[in-house]
Amino acid sequence: MGIRIELPGVKLGIVEVDNIHFRLVDPGLAHLVDEICERKRREFTVETLAEDVAIRHVRAMFREWGVDASKYRPSSEALLRRVVQGKGLYRVSNVVDIGNVGSVETGWPYGCYDRARLQPPIEFRHGAPSERYEGIGKRVWHLDGRPVLADSEGPFGSPISDSTRSMITESAIDILIVIYAPASAADTALEAAMTRLCERVLQFAGAPISRRSIDRR
Repeated sequence: MGIRIELPGVKLGIVEVDNIHFRLVDPGLAHLVDEICERKRREFTVETLAEDVAIRHVRAMFREWGVDASKYRPSSEALLRRVVQGKGLYRVSNVVDIGNVGSVETGWPYGCYDRARLQPPIEFRHGAPSERYEGIGKRVWHLDGRPVLADSEGPFGSPISDSTRSMITESAIDILIVIYAPASAADTALEAAMTRLCERVLQFAGAPISRRSIDRR
């Protein structure tokens, strides 16, 4: 499932998984999440978080898109701020939690999508003036000028906040995970992040990775 990239300064790590085993809670994954969150909480304060290389590069990527990252915070930075403040990560499901903990580790936004709800082709572009969707958490996002993933039915995802249309639920079987990495990031670092993601999906969701790639503009 290739993605056409229209925005500058980004490359996408694409991972497709077939036949996942959805679970709300996995004790082993919960322990891993707690461990990584505690490590990040010791590593940063809210004040020093802005100095992190990954955070700075993601913010620079947003600026290339004409987006104010202070007003529309990258999802990875929002998660890291929660962790550093001692609030921990939201516990959603095994698949979503795997994506969230990967985002906290790398500092890059991750998106997890139900492939059954997508209609290719898919592109990564700016939202149009009339476009909006219901975001996870019930907020309606107006997408004009914002970075969006869109299929033939319109926008469904973003490195800011994803839509309810494509979110992972208990009915999800085949999924798409997208890592929004700055173009300046080394391919080896993105490959390592995808490998770690694949290992966790196999361990905690019982599914081997079907396809993976790095997509560029």
